[in-house]
This record gives sequence, structure tokens and C-alpha cells, in this order.
Amino acid sequence: MKFNIWSLLKILAYIAIIMFFLFPIAWIFNMSFMTNDEILRKVPVLFYEPTLKNYIGLWKGEIAIEGFATMYVFFKQNLINSAILSVGSVSVTLLLGVPAAYAFARYKFKGGEDIAFTLLSFRFAPALLIILPLNLYFSKIGLYDSYFALIWVYQLITLPLLLWIVRGYFEDISPDIEYAYRLDGHSWFQSFWRISIPLAKPGIAAASLLCFIYAWNNFVFALILGSSQIQPVTVGALAFITASAIPYGLIACGIVVSVLPTLILALFIQKYLVQGLSLGAIKG
Repeated sequence: MKFNIWSLLKILAYIAIIMFFLFPIAWIFNMSFMTNDEILRKVPVLFYEPTLKNYIGLWKGEIAIEGFATMYVFFKQNLINSAILSVGSVSVTLLLGVPAAYAFARYKFKGGEDIAFTLLSFRFAPALLIILPLNLYFSKIGLYDSYFALIWVYQLITLPLLLWIVRGYFEDISPDIEYAYRLDGHSWFQSFWRISIPLAKPGIAAASLLCFIYAWNNFVFALILGSSQIQPVTVGALAFITASAIPYGLIACGIVVSVLPTLILALFIQKYLVQGLSLGAIKG
């Protein structure tokens, strides 16, 4: 085999780029198994005795920091809150967004594009622009500090995103397939449920994953519109930082645990994401 110096340099460049982007993730994962003293050393520790103290303390809700009093955290409840808010938000988004995306893709009506763009503009609006009025309204009608309020507000993030992504997938599906199915005596809803939805499943899966990530990572809405009882991991992690100590190992452990749900979900629907990349690439 002929040695090619340029191929070798290209491989080395790829390895360097991958290591550059993966190093922070690997270092955070490494920190989650270290004590605070090992993390705060002036010279980084390469060889140490891994410990599960941070994970055990995170699960139990209390951890003793070297030289400081025991710290109490409620990360497990924050993790449950994140799951409820994210799954609830994506469920409502799918229920409302998929039929709306189909309607915008299949039916052309006066003002349709303006309505679609208006919905998309909600995604661009800064959260601070609407957070104060929402806080006042929810306090007056009794929805403040409730899962329902946060799930409904999260639609400002997830619904426009899913609507515009899934709309494009429905537009790539030929309407002749649906017409042929209806000629056999099936209703509009049957053609939508049995033909359009399965064909657009890769796009719906990809959009659902993005919506889940945006809902899981949201910080401002949950910080202002909810108390510690319903706050997700993004807000609950603030409790790790106190005036007396900053448990870096516990924070790293919390980051690892909070990233796992989205990583597992991405791996689970990976096949749909791959199908979504090729949807519409071949047209007859």
C-alpha cells in the first residue's frame, strides 16, 4: 500500500478536531468521579482513585464537602420535574403542531403564510419580553407555580419549531398518494393517520427531539414562573453554588446526569433521524 503523507495529515487533523470538541465533555465526566480537593489542585490530577460519592450524594440529596458543612440538594426532584415538563410539552406540541403543519402544507388559504410566519416569530421573541406579563397573568388566574402553566408557555418554544420543520416534510409527500387512498373509500382522517403520518415519521421524530432538547434546556421561564417545587434541572443546579462552597464534582455529576436523557433519546430515534436526512432526496 502506497504511503500518502496528505492522507495521514488529514487523519491527524480529524483526530485533533474530534479531541478538541470532545475534551470538555470528557473532562466534565472525569470530574464527576473526583473529590473537590482533587479538582481544585493547581496541577491537574491525571491519576486518582475514582469515587461514586458525588453520584450517591446527588441521588440521596445530601453530600459532605471537604472542610464545609453538609450540602442538601433536591436534584432528583428537579430531574423528575424536567421529565414531566419536557414530555408534557412535546406531547402537547405533537397534538397541536402535527395537524397544523399538515394544514399549512396541504391547504392554501388567504393569510396562511402570514399566520405561519406569526407563529414562527414567537420563536424569535426574547423570553424577557413576555416573561413579566405572563408572571402577572398567571398569578391573577392561579396558574403560577404549576406544571400546566410551564407546559403551556413552553409551546412558545416548541410549537413554532415543530410546525415549520414538519410542514416541510408534509410538502415533500406527494398528495397523489393520499388521493389514491381516499378513492378506496377511506376518510380524510384515515388518509392523514395511515398515510401522511407514517411517511412523515422521520421528520416528526427529528422535530420532536429538537423540541425535547429546547424544553429540557429552558431556564428563564422555569426560573420566573415556578418555585423550587416544579423547577427543572437547569434551575435546580443553581442550588449547588452557595456562599460557603462550590462543589465542582457535584456540579459535574449533575451535568452528566442531566445530559443522559437527551443522549439516550437521540440514540433511540437515530434511525428516524437518518431516514429524515434522505426524505425527499429521491423523487419520481
